Amino acid sequence: MSISSVYIGLTGDVMIGRTVNDIISEKGYLYPWGNVLHLLKNTDFNIINLEAALTNSHIKVFKTFNFKATPDRIRTLTGGYVSLVNIANNHILDFSKEGLAESIHTLAGAGIKYVGAGINAMEAQRPCILTKNEINIGVLGFTDNEPGWAATPSGSGINYIDVSNDEDRARAKGCISELRKQADIVIVSIHWGPNMKASPDKEFIDFAHEMVDSGADIIHGHSAHNFQGIEVYNKKLILYDTGDFIDDYMVDPELKNDHSFFFRVEVNKEGIKKLELFPVVISDYQVNLAAKADYQWCVERMQKLSSKFGTTLVDKEEFILIIF
Repeated sequence: MSISSVYIGLTGDVMIGRTVNDIISEKGYLYPWGNVLHLLKNTDFNIINLEAALTNSHIKVFKTFNFKATPDRIRTLTGGYVSLVNIANNHILDFSKEGLAESIHTLAGAGIKYVGAGINAMEAQRPCILTKNEINIGVLGFTDNEPGWAATPSGSGINYIDVSNDEDRARAKGCISELRKQADIVIVSIHWGPNMKASPDKEFIDFAHEMVDSGADIIHGHSAHNFQGIEVYNKKLILYDTGDFIDDYMVDPELKNDHSFFFRVEVNKEGIKKLELFPVVISDYQVNLAAKADYQWCVERMQKLSSKFGTTLVDKEEFILIIF
């Protein structure tokens, strides 16, 4: 008897605020997804890091960059077949707790699940379980950004973790172990580390290993604004950083933060079967499949970064493949 598979799409940061929000008004809700839309449609679940609040709030917190999209932009997410968003990040409270509350209300109203923030600490660290083909996929959200935004027992905020703090690491590992009892596949979506860093520091590598040892199957990392290498550790998948997927950011000429991937993972009850990486590039506030020189750059850079972890990626000319 064959074992049914589930296909999970993962992306890095989806920032639909600021100029992207304006472009959506001109060109429509689906414009930012470009020709990647068919890939998003042909998965069972898509998980993104939502790098903007969905709010009309004007209560801007003091920081360098504040990102929000109007709540109707939820139609961009639903139109892009987004199943679940991580909101444990450094932008979900850019427009105060009112902005967070409206974002949560908007997501819930559209049937999009969320992890990593909430009305109190219990909700912020609560996992979400996605089910298809009798396979339970559990997801947790964490961030090491904005410690002042940490949720409390009676106050809203993010599921903050200090990766260098033993107690915080132990709490995170405890959450993973508990989720392992309920889920066939455990995904940790974590917004961590500094911007524009080509490779993760040792403490992040060590913690990723600890999370896998605690029961995680997939580490879905993001925050650096550029993709980092991939590690297969004990037959589990560590995506240290999945880069940017939609945004209006300035482009670093060396790290090329406008280049990344759509990550498609096949899983079943026995674990991960394979990972397919589809190179993408952002242009004119829209993500599209990379071609020619852009495709080649993505492939060669990911192969180089991942080789440091002993990971072999096979170029299939339309995507890169890792078989588990």
